[in-house]
Order: sequence, then C-alpha cells, then structure tokens
Amino acid sequence: MNVFITGASGLIGKALSERLRAEGHTVTQLVRGTPKAGEVQWTPGKPLDPTKLANADAVVHLAGKNVATRWTAKTKRELFESRVAGTKTVSDAAAESFRQGGKPAVMISASAIGYYGVRGDETLTETSAPGTGFLKDICVAWEAAAQSAKDAGVRVVHPRIGVVLSDEGGALGKLLPIFKLGGGGRLGDGRQWWSWISIEDVIGGIFFALLNPQVQGPLNFTAPNPVTNAEFTKVLSDVLHRPAIFPVPKFALHLALGKEAAEETALASLRVLPNRLLEYGYKFAHAELREALQNVLN
Repeated sequence: MNVFITGASGLIGKALSERLRAEGHTVTQLVRGTPKAGEVQWTPGKPLDPTKLANADAVVHLAGKNVATRWTAKTKRELFESRVAGTKTVSDAAAESFRQGGKPAVMISASAIGYYGVRGDETLTETSAPGTGFLKDICVAWEAAAQSAKDAGVRVVHPRIGVVLSDEGGALGKLLPIFKLGGGGRLGDGRQWWSWISIEDVIGGIFFALLNPQVQGPLNFTAPNPVTNAEFTKVLSDVLHRPAIFPVPKFALHLALGKEAAEETALASLRVLPNRLLEYGYKFAHAELREALQNVLN
C-alpha cells in the first residue's frame, strides 16, 4: 500500500510510519513546510490539490494541536480549527480524488473518546450518545468534517482514541519521570475511569482498519479493561517498583491546566469499551494494564 499520513511526526504517526515501512509499505507524509522528496505539502483549512492523492491507497489523518495545555479562548480556537479545518481539507481532496480515479479507497480520520464528554461510571460504547463539553464539541465536528469523503464513496473510519500508553509521549510519557523518582500519585480522588490503550494496539487497530474493507465508522480505540486512575497509579508504581504516595489534589490540576481543561482531561471519567473492534474480530495485543505497562517499559 501507499499510505499518505498527516501528523506523521507525532507519537502515533511516527510509530505507524515505522511499522508500515517495516512491512514493505510506502509512506508519503503530508507536511506543512517545504516538502522533501516523497512528501506532499498541505495547509489545513486551504484546498489541497486532489491530484496529489491520486496514488494514495489510503489516507491516515492524525494531525491536530495537542489538547494537553491551558485552554485560553485563543487556544480553544486553535484546537478546534486544527482538527476540523484540517480534516475538511483532507476529506475534500480525498473525495475528489476518489471520484476521479478511485483512490484513496479508505480514510482513517482520528477522533478521541472526548466525544463522550465526562460520564462517571457509565459504560460507554460506540452506540452511546455524545456527552457535553468542549472536547465533545471538537470530536463531533471533527468526525463530521470527513463527511465529504464518505459521501463520495471513500470508506471512512474514526478511531476514538483513549489514553495512549507509550514511553515516548502522551500521558504516560509525562508521568514516567515523576513516578520513576518516587513522586507519583493519583490525580484528584483517583476514582475517574481511564480508558487506556497501548501504542502497539493503536497501530494494530489502524492496520486492521486499513486491511479489512468491512470496517467503517467510529471505533473505540481503548483496551477491553479500563481502570480507575487510582488503579492505574498503583499498577504503574508496582511495575516501576517505586512508591506512589503523593496524590495531586484537584485544585493543583485546576491551577496547572485551568479548571475546564483539567476536568475534561486528567480528571475526566470515561469508561469506554471497544465493542466494535471486538465484534469485527480484532485481537488486542495488550488487554490488561499490568502486562501492557510491562511491555511498554521493557
């Protein structure tokens, strides 16, 4: 396959590119700067020449500004536009390219479990309604922005990605240095559900969606066994053989991130299950947290 990727320099994009190349596939990066050989330049929010996608068997759209920051009015606009405008740019180009020559056949357009808002102990699947909040607003618009590709006949898949376990970035990447020094602890009261997934299963899930024509629509990219933050903290400290006796109070997270961002990210409770991936037949490499962390940190 020739797979075109936006956000190829990010945590997921880098890992996906490495695996694609290792298995003999071609990776074409869509970049915002001056393109090098084998790259295509694009600007989110501006039209992308559809002929640039004429050789794409698939497009994986991962680009978007990181939400782990303080949410000012300006930042929220940037977070929203980086996802929605960028997705529409790629979707419109993919739609026209497909009409002209039948490629790309599939578009994997990232989303997030923020779609479900903050839901306490409620068990959530792909059939659950969207919740409330800023992240929900982003995710709903983010997924809708790929409608033009879907209308044209491109198979569109939306991985709603949970807390990604990788030692190279994401939430775990930020926690590891603290926990390794013995300064870790639960966040808030620790009762919030964290729906996690190993980076290996994120990449495995994307491959599965690329290679199986029946897969389409939203897919929860979370392991089958979510845990509370308190349990996550205990397992991580056990795996690292370090104490975790310094909880971070809610007010400290509010000060660090702002109340809105803290409540919708670190303190958000989302008990999300990957029902559709399991129904399609995907086999998780890491279904249990302890084994997943041991694998990531080995």
